[in-house]
Amino acid sequence: MGMLSVPLALIALVTAVDVLAPPDVHLGPFLAAAPAVTASFAGPRATAFIGAVAVTAQVAVAVVRTNVTDLNHTFQIIALVLISAFVTFFAHLREVHEAQLTQLRSVAETAQQVLLRPLRERMGPLRVASVYLAAEAEAQIGGDLYAAARTEDSTRLIIGDVRGKGLEAVGEAAIVLGAFRSAAHRGAGLSELVASLDGAVAADMDDETRDDAGRPPGEGFTTAAVVDIPDAEMILRVVSCGHPPPLLLRRGRAVPLQVAHPAPPLGLSELVPAGFTVQSFAFETGDVVLLYTDGVIEARNEAGDFYPLTERAAAWPGDGPDGLLRHLCADLLRHSPHGRLGDDAALVAIERLGGG
Repeated sequence: MGMLSVPLALIALVTAVDVLAPPDVHLGPFLAAAPAVTASFAGPRATAFIGAVAVTAQVAVAVVRTNVTDLNHTFQIIALVLISAFVTFFAHLREVHEAQLTQLRSVAETAQQVLLRPLRERMGPLRVASVYLAAEAEAQIGGDLYAAARTEDSTRLIIGDVRGKGLEAVGEAAIVLGAFRSAAHRGAGLSELVASLDGAVAADMDDETRDDAGRPPGEGFTTAAVVDIPDAEMILRVVSCGHPPPLLLRRGRAVPLQVAHPAPPLGLSELVPAGFTVQSFAFETGDVVLLYTDGVIEARNEAGDFYPLTERAAAWPGDGPDGLLRHLCADLLRHSPHGRLGDDAALVAIERLGGG
């Protein structure tokens, strides 16, 4: 019976008291609370069952106290039947809505899992690990994305976050990932690669604007950090398009790799036609670079404090990229109320092992 014992106990209590009450006291209206309470946690069948029990109890009270045809009891029975029918219908609507939301999220998660292919553990002189943390079940799935590709002499990675939620965001993430996988392995420079990604997002935004004249300009942009790590040079090159800066972990310190000239998010370059500036940072043997989406740094605890990623990453004991992500994921879930995130989050960790 579980939770149904509560409304059943309420019906039994109200019925017993009503039978023993003075003739001018009528407690029948309190029976309406039983199906109403049931509808808050159970489906339509359980709600209808409790409603039927409540109506039966009201009829029993009428028989014991006077008779069923007594006008006062008749109106109480009719009102209880109507209330039970209404709350049963609302419980049905809620159940249908929940099933639709569950199906939609399942489709979105499946599409996202197809898009976010697992990254290879070894790529040239690098060891790579990645993780995707889904938000709580009630939150809409986000457009977080990541991918990696090899060129003849380097490894390229992207991490990004599409503005928006749900299947639309997943579809826009597919455009970015498709453009990256198509162009990243070629020998073009990093700025040219990012320009091609920006063009793909901008073209999609133009198509959607033509299809939906009411959509505001710049509605579907994507923040991204695109990284190129040469095999033979102890550096990494970064183009930041409105995305949180990568973290460089070296000898117990975590340093954000802030670029001097960040670009606008993908799809908005025409608003700031300054091009895509590539900036280089030292990336030595044993160093680890962490890429992440804003679902990590915007996670709040019960006091409303943001997750202190730089501080927590610096406390990592240093046991490889997989160990780093396990450390951060466990810590992030401890930081979040009841261990549930309010937004999806993605992390990618890259360690330089030495020569390719």
